[in-house]
Amino acid sequence: MDEETRYEAVSSRDARFDGQFFFAVKTTGIYCRPSCPAVTPKRKNVRFYPTAAAAQGNGFRACRRCRPDAVPGSADWNARADVVGRAMRMIGDGIVDREGVPGLAGRLGYSTRQVQRQLTGELGAGPVALARAQRSHTARVLLQTTGLPVTEIAFASGFASVRQFNDTIRQIYARTPSELRVEAGTGTGGSAGERAAGRTGAPARAAGIPLRLAYRGAYAAGEVFGLLAREALPRVEEVIGEPGARTYRRTLRLPYGTGLAAVDEAPHSGWLEARIHLTDLRDLTTAVQRLRGLFDLDADPYAVDERLGADPRLAPLVTARPGLRSPGAADPDELAVRTLVGRERAERLVETYGKALDLPCGGLTHLFPEPGALTGADDPVLRALATALADGAVRLDPGADREEAEQALLALPGITARTAGLIRMRALGDPDVAPAGEPDAESDAEAWRPWRSYAMRHLWAGELRSTA
Repeated sequence: MDEETRYEAVSSRDARFDGQFFFAVKTTGIYCRPSCPAVTPKRKNVRFYPTAAAAQGNGFRACRRCRPDAVPGSADWNARADVVGRAMRMIGDGIVDREGVPGLAGRLGYSTRQVQRQLTGELGAGPVALARAQRSHTARVLLQTTGLPVTEIAFASGFASVRQFNDTIRQIYARTPSELRVEAGTGTGGSAGERAAGRTGAPARAAGIPLRLAYRGAYAAGEVFGLLAREALPRVEEVIGEPGARTYRRTLRLPYGTGLAAVDEAPHSGWLEARIHLTDLRDLTTAVQRLRGLFDLDADPYAVDERLGADPRLAPLVTARPGLRSPGAADPDELAVRTLVGRERAERLVETYGKALDLPCGGLTHLFPEPGALTGADDPVLRALATALADGAVRLDPGADREEAEQALLALPGITARTAGLIRMRALGDPDVAPAGEPDAESDAEAWRPWRSYAMRHLWAGELRSTA
């Protein structure tokens, strides 16, 4: 998009571009999402930025009306396989907060200078600034949805010091942390549940951190929750309630501790309601990103539906299910093992090797076993996969090279091309996979690029409905 096209999107308050770019206004010092409801500024006063971090780095603070820090992420980071796309996925997962820029660069196979240059050149901000923008959003969520002490929120958000936390919040939001907390009960300060959480303090923490998981465009929630219900693994996952009002719940293994997440199917305009319980609040950013990947919330349904809807074969399916998503995985290693062994054997693995939670919650009692716990399994194919995952011969983390990961999977004994393709589609969140052995896809797959994963979801959903 050129700048004139972007300005047209801003003038029409086009929500399709929320998260794809941001605009800032020189005369007010504020940056916004394209759909901001405020009066459209004059063109001469507008500047455009590819990321919120770039706008912040140029001295602009976040709009309090449109909350530009809360938009869905750009779908580019899911689709792109280059170093910038991989870096953005890892930053979203909290790698910079946990391992610093050297850790990010090492995982990418580049020097820190190369990573800094590529990100700054394309996104207008380096890895530190991008991670800082993410930390500030996490801090705002905690300030406005919990009664936690400000000091605890500062370190839970990933800031190195309380002073750094205070300075960043003032710069980005033009408010002190305490002022942000007070504003949570007014204007656009969140849902009723979020405002209640902000007022009730400790009881709110016991009830979990309430969140709005934003998405763009249409969202075919029924199909996503239906898939998760069919796949739900006892002790690790459950789906409760009736279609249209279901809640998906699962356990999470996270870098600093464990978590329990619940996401509601009930439709809202642009978000899913969620609650997350964590043993260590430093895991909040990672937990949110894992849920976003599982529910495919950063997709661009406008681009997907436009492309696939042009195919006569898929057009009626796209019309019937606008906004159909291609769900990912909350735990890539877990997804790989489950894809290999199937649901019944996965249940037995949980019973035999799964780690019991210290505090079970309803039907959620265990974490899925880590790869290291499965390296002694009787099945040689499972043992080979678990060993490769445990020692890093196969990488499925957010920054993994998808092509290399698939080739590494295919090099393992007993891993078929179809299994490797399904793992690439789900565990790595690749939007452009047509698993081998799908006869319906063989003749048309090239025409569906770069959204072959979504095309397969439409075909599978159509088959499921026809056999129901």
